Amino acid sequence: MGRELAVVCGRWMSLIDHPVQPKVVAVADPNPAALDWFRQIDSVKTLVDDWRLLLEDDSIDVLYLAVPHNLHEELYITVANAGRDFLGEKPFGIDLGAAQRIVTAIESSTSFVRVSSEMPFFPGALRAYAHAASGALGELLDVRSQFAHSSDIDRTKPINWKRRIETCGEIGVMGDLGMHVAHVPLRLGYRPSTVYSMLDDVVTQRPGPNGTPVPCDTWDNALLACRVPQGSRQFSMLWETRRIAPGHMNSWSFEAIGMDGGVRFSTRNPAVVQRFTRHGSEQVWEEFQPGNASVWPTITGGIFEFGFTDALLQMWAAYLAERAGALGERFGCATPREALDSHRVFAAALTSNMSGAAETLPAVR
Repeated sequence: MGRELAVVCGRWMSLIDHPVQPKVVAVADPNPAALDWFRQIDSVKTLVDDWRLLLEDDSIDVLYLAVPHNLHEELYITVANAGRDFLGEKPFGIDLGAAQRIVTAIESSTSFVRVSSEMPFFPGALRAYAHAASGALGELLDVRSQFAHSSDIDRTKPINWKRRIETCGEIGVMGDLGMHVAHVPLRLGYRPSTVYSMLDDVVTQRPGPNGTPVPCDTWDNALLACRVPQGSRQFSMLWETRRIAPGHMNSWSFEAIGMDGGVRFSTRNPAVVQRFTRHGSEQVWEEFQPGNASVWPTITGGIFEFGFTDALLQMWAAYLAERAGALGERFGCATPREALDSHRVFAAALTSNMSGAAETLPAVR
């Protein structure tokens, strides 16, 4: 993801009248081979193996902390205590306790901090969000937010840090992909009151460094059935995170259905948004194309199609514009509080999976 950021900065001129012109000027990584890649970037002047050296460099304005989950707490709290601005990777701590301590440190600091979550910056995702936020759906019935890919369908894929509890956390795939499915619902105010989870550890061993099978002990798939308060009743909401979803490469989707309307979007078909409406007695799903129109305007015409690297560019444009006080009413990056709220759901999901019953979430103050 550090390399992706360097590419994003290289495309920055495609943004129209953005208030910031970012450059990647320094990189820290304990792996010399990883550092070598950045030698081709003209703006990079500092390559070190210790992240603390970047923290001490006052010429750096913003830090991007892209590290495994078990390192989030140490880095995020240290950087916040130093008053430095940063974009942190999801899930913002290896577990709920770590997330609480991180958010406490941030809120006690002067740091401007947001959380990486790029998929909602697809134009279709933003149109779906806006339609749901407008109230056009009426009384809500069902919401479904999903991230499905099949990176782990190959049982011979070697073990890595995301497949170990000690580095990924007990929440497993929920930590890896959960912020993606939580971002839009939480921004819309859809906070679960209860959660019933179905967690699945499909591949329990993977090849280790020498080819010998070693434990693969994180959850591969998670389905969370939630209830969300709405006036005198509650509506149902599903959060799905799947590393093993046959038929999917890397698909994010959101759907919300109400008594008066509905909306759905998937990155599998990114050029189309579907809306549900009623024409008299007829119930109709209609399609429209949102075009290439995300958070920040670009020189790219609206008739051209949008992709993952465009979403990354828009996420960073939103982060840096908000930091500069120029985002306005545009959709913004996930906040530390939203990351903490997602952790509350994931922690309840672990308890629910052990008990086999729905778990009640405490009210958020």
